[in-house]
Amino acid sequence: MTAATEELPPVRPDAMVTPPGRRRRRKALAGAVLVVLVVATVAAWAGGVFSRQRGPSSGVSDNEYPTSITTVTQGSLASQITADGTLEYTTSDGSDYSVVNQASGTFSKLPSAGDVFSRGKVIYRASNDPVILLYGDTPVYRSLYEGDSGPDVWELNRNLVALGYATSSKLAPDSDYFSYETAYALERLQDKLGEDETGSLDEGQAVFLRGQIRITSVSATLGTSAGPGSAIMQATSSSRQVVLELDASEQTEVKLGDTVQITLPDGHATAGVVSSIGTVSSGSGSGATLPIYITLKHPKAAGTLDQAPVTVEITTAAVRHALIVPIDALLALSGGGYAVETVDARGVHQLVAVTLGTFDDANGTVQVMGNVQAGERIVVPNL
Repeated sequence: MTAATEELPPVRPDAMVTPPGRRRRRKALAGAVLVVLVVATVAAWAGGVFSRQRGPSSGVSDNEYPTSITTVTQGSLASQITADGTLEYTTSDGSDYSVVNQASGTFSKLPSAGDVFSRGKVIYRASNDPVILLYGDTPVYRSLYEGDSGPDVWELNRNLVALGYATSSKLAPDSDYFSYETAYALERLQDKLGEDETGSLDEGQAVFLRGQIRITSVSATLGTSAGPGSAIMQATSSSRQVVLELDASEQTEVKLGDTVQITLPDGHATAGVVSSIGTVSSGSGSGATLPIYITLKHPKAAGTLDQAPVTVEITTAAVRHALIVPIDALLALSGGGYAVETVDARGVHQLVAVTLGTFDDANGTVQVMGNVQAGERIVVPNL
């Protein structure tokens, strides 16, 4: 938008757009900025008389409010959300695993909090008989014998192949039928455990959970009776994630796969990725939040930290070849929208309307679109 060369009223500092606060996004900024541009300025702009001739800038405006000159740049720009979170051992959805006992007898060996178990390992013993961990979503609800079929058999076959007690050429891991090969593979597993080689899986010999586990608490006591059907310990994933509570209003801005920078308590940073977004909010109204789960790309970078406070920056959008200006350079217009004040080589000042794009809160910059170009000089407050 062009304008005639006429006297431009000095720009008041309160007409500048305040940079968004922590965890504020473009919507919050646009809604929060007060339209405070001087009425005379708006009226003059509407009449097309927004530029004036000036000599070289002294860095101080005519009404003694300090300003300075910067230029419009072009490059890549990323929009980010910054929030506090906790690095902890947790499952992808934040829920714990309940280890439900189906064995009979007396608890003769139990794990301790912090112990980690993977597929095929003995978690605990009842009357010295081992109870092993197998991976799957279907809980144990029956003993399994040759000729049976179902989702629990399918999980058993997959585990036996994964553990190396059968090959996929002899025991199809996607089969839900308990075949002779299933029985033979079970006999090999039972021999490894020092158990009777029955070729069947007793209901109390295994626990099916979704993956490797880390014990968080044990409610059973050594020497007490093992009651089938009772939860005797709680566990979580053996992997750590960052968990943060995000304002529910910002949910639509975060998506699975967004890249994250995690700042650890010692100040070092490591990369992560958004792996899960909760669907059930906590709180209500403006205080409602949703849990976000972030997986570390390099878990070793976090050492042995657990329940550690961290700061995260989630990159929610990125744009290349953007025209970029400081957020402070924006002027709010009484009729809506924003403008920047440009200065040409002759010192002519002109107010140019712009459309806002992606915000980079970390660097205090914003993408603009309009009648401006890279290298063009613009006025910014020097507060």
